[in-house]
Amino acid sequence: MIFRFLARRDYFLVGHAVSPVTCRSVGQAILPAAAFQAALAVWGGPPGPQPAPRPAFFGLSQCKKADEGVGRGPGGPPHEKHTLLYILIALMVFFWSANYIVAKIALREFPPLLLGGLRICLAGLFILPAYAMQRASHPKSEIRNPKSEIPMLVYLGLFGVTLNQLFFIVGLSRTSVLHSSLIIAMTPIFVLAIAALIKQEQITVRKAAGMLIAVIGVGILNALPASTAPGASPTLLGDLFVFLAGVTFAMFTVLSKKVSLRHSAITVNTFAYVGGAVALAPVVIWQGQSFSYHTVTLAGWSSLLYMALFPSVICYLIYYYALGHISASRVSAFSYLQPVIATLLAALTLGERVTLPLVAGGAVIFSGVYLTERA
Repeated sequence: MIFRFLARRDYFLVGHAVSPVTCRSVGQAILPAAAFQAALAVWGGPPGPQPAPRPAFFGLSQCKKADEGVGRGPGGPPHEKHTLLYILIALMVFFWSANYIVAKIALREFPPLLLGGLRICLAGLFILPAYAMQRASHPKSEIRNPKSEIPMLVYLGLFGVTLNQLFFIVGLSRTSVLHSSLIIAMTPIFVLAIAALIKQEQITVRKAAGMLIAVIGVGILNALPASTAPGASPTLLGDLFVFLAGVTFAMFTVLSKKVSLRHSAITVNTFAYVGGAVALAPVVIWQGQSFSYHTVTLAGWSSLLYMALFPSVICYLIYYYALGHISASRVSAFSYLQPVIATLLAALTLGERVTLPLVAGGAVIFSGVYLTERA
């Protein structure tokens, strides 16, 4: 859901969502080209031409036009039946959905601040090989003005990675997977609101109605009593922290639009995670002084490694690769499955119960986000 909204609006994402990019196969009308070209350099394939900058937002009709011809060879039929490609996309969605459950398991053994810091530090290490491969195969992707641009990339990483991940982990430790996944699904609403505040987007009556409906859905989640497994009960404070995670990520999304036109997705991801790791190093040292690492089980370490590698690095590389073979709107459509899969996994593994208030609130949130996206 987040992907569908943001891919249509020329925004760059890092953390839970997606990085819009443009190349020949995307029709040069949806996403900035630099990010996708760098991804192609990692995954293979020639880079496409660099289009001129476009307005930040595109209408649905323009996106449909942009999707025409994606996955087609010259004069040939569309290549839509790529079994391996769709297996990779299915794994991407599953990995992102399972991250909520894996984080809950990790929180049983790590304090929230330490877990968030360790995850970002490891993710920074895991993404460095991809950045090195990009620089080796695509030298033009290097930063031309390090003194002015590296501080900006690190500053954006403060919102997109550091604050976002800390708020998410702390919030998840105090609320349920079901509430978290539904609140994070409202990220398109947050992006629209922030973009409107800085005059990048106009809020129409239909968009305002969709935003209001989504907010009412969150109210339903917290107003009606929920019956969950012991220790998994959602709290208003936990939901608030998850809400702040979505807001900080939306701020990064809007503020990084101009930067994403000059640098690849891998470059911005790398500096965001490495900058976040540096910023959180004092927190990790402080928390680690009184923490007994030897008491962490194999499940705890495995959960930490999963959070740092799969949702933080591998899923984004799969997403960039998929954009080179099918349309952005088709790839982003799979994101609607994330809250559903997260809910099912939480019910099966954590014992969280799917209650009537949850179904009602979730349905209202989905309706509001869908209305906002289609406005």
